Amino acid sequence: MSARADVLDRVRSALGPGVAVPEVPREYRRAGEVGGDIVSLFCSRAAEYKATVRRLAADELQGVVRELCGGKRIAVPPGGPDVLSGVEVVVDDPPLSPQALDGLDGVLTGCALAIAETGTIVLDGGQRSGRRALTLVPDWHICIVEADTIVAGVPDAVAALAEVAAEGRPITLVSGPSATSDIELDRVEGVHGPRNLDILVVA
Repeated sequence: MSARADVLDRVRSALGPGVAVPEVPREYRRAGEVGGDIVSLFCSRAAEYKATVRRLAADELQGVVRELCGGKRIAVPPGGPDVLSGVEVVVDDPPLSPQALDGLDGVLTGCALAIAETGTIVLDGGQRSGRRALTLVPDWHICIVEADTIVAGVPDAVAALAEVAAEGRPITLVSGPSATSDIELDRVEGVHGPRNLDILVVA
């Protein structure tokens, strides 16, 4: 008998004729139960993370974007938001190099969805979100969040992203501007992504 077979034989003997599988409790929350106005909750939670949040009507979006981005060079994903009339746009097609992205003033994208309970925007590498590097390298990210894409909690977001995950696309959860306190608990911004995050919530 080989050493491997000997070890496995001992394991089987120790386990006996069968292993009882305990019933796994499933009482955890599977869907959003936050209650109230989830759009308002998202706005307040995102602001707590030091994001700049503006809630506006669809017909105000063009003017607000022009106000924010006027005179700046802004990257957009191919197939991304088309609201940059009068702004110098750099389309990420073919994909811009990290050096080129770093030389831009900012990036404007949409998102896959947003989570009210945690104030989080979710990027999925799709047409609206763009590829991951596009939103991580520039120092300023402007994200358009459609109010009807805001879900109550994380379980709802996980369920909604099941198809994206099955396709193997990168999923990035963003709660506020990039910040870390890893070194001596001193807060440092801009280490893992943009230092500035503007969220435009469109109803």
